[in-house]
Amino acid sequence: MKTIHTFSILLLTIIIVTSCEPQYKLTIKAPKKAVLEDKIKISLSEENNYPIEEVTFFVNGKEVSSTNASFTLDTKNYGTGKLVISAMVVYGNQKSKRVNNSVEVFSNIPFTSYDFKIINTYPHDGNAYTQGLEYYNGFLYETTGQNGKSSLRKVELTTGKVVRKIDLDKRYFGEGMTIVDDKIFFLTWKANKGFIYNLETFELENEFPYSRSKEGWGLTHSETELIKSDGTSKIWFLDPSTQQEKRYIEAYTNKQSLDKLNELEFINGKIYANYWLKPLIAIINSDNGIVEGIINLTGLVEEMKKTQKLVKDNDVLNGIAFDAENNRMFVTGKNWKKLFEIELIKK
Repeated sequence: MKTIHTFSILLLTIIIVTSCEPQYKLTIKAPKKAVLEDKIKISLSEENNYPIEEVTFFVNGKEVSSTNASFTLDTKNYGTGKLVISAMVVYGNQKSKRVNNSVEVFSNIPFTSYDFKIINTYPHDGNAYTQGLEYYNGFLYETTGQNGKSSLRKVELTTGKVVRKIDLDKRYFGEGMTIVDDKIFFLTWKANKGFIYNLETFELENEFPYSRSKEGWGLTHSETELIKSDGTSKIWFLDPSTQQEKRYIEAYTNKQSLDKLNELEFINGKIYANYWLKPLIAIINSDNGIVEGIINLTGLVEEMKKTQKLVKDNDVLNGIAFDAENNRMFVTGKNWKKLFEIELIKK
């Protein structure tokens, strides 16, 4: 009986002590939406005004300087997209807790709309499920998708003739490609890896894994970086030497995010991105994610339908290439029998 009595007193003491401890209710105060170049005050609050010993803020996982329990977030330093705001809080008796919130940053300018004019039409393999397209030294280089049908090709522009071709192992679903320093970088969709081929021989030289971007969709490059899409609104920038992801931007207009970004081309400092399942190409600022333009190619799809029956949600617009020397832009689609040289017309 004495042992039971002692245990009861101890249990009662624990309950009383625990019930007397303050119950902290922590919240990060931040607006849900903002536009680029807004400066936003971010603060931490405790509902019951209990004392807080220390606060460390993070934006997208990186620590930011703060004063007491607040800081000013300058959106121009981050670009468009969803910014994850976190705070590591130390309070009574050195206890700690992490709280989170987010701010969605939209473009601060409306996009420009573009129409198009057909300059030339060329033949294209109607069995090519086009995933990547690039113009290099007078030829088109193309990758195709689907398990068992994925390939890497070198193609004559004017005839559409495939002059060199290798097939991917049937395990892989091929995606976008780009050429850097005599190397062809070729993505796969869900296999979490890309391949590196010799430009002249098409021999496989290496492969590389993905990191935070779990899927491979489109691929292009600037003078210093590989640029990769993953089927979301995010566009990733990779070190060409190591293929390591360095950073990303998110594509946003002044009204919405653009997800399902697919095949990419880097043209005059801007990223041109096919919008999966829609006859649109977005023109994206590579520094901050702002969608500066939208090219509407609905008319091009209608032109294709005059000579070819297109399978809905399959034979869609996909494939952008650019001849920088002659300022020519080429576009095609999956299983399209034509490839078009077009000129953009600002509306």
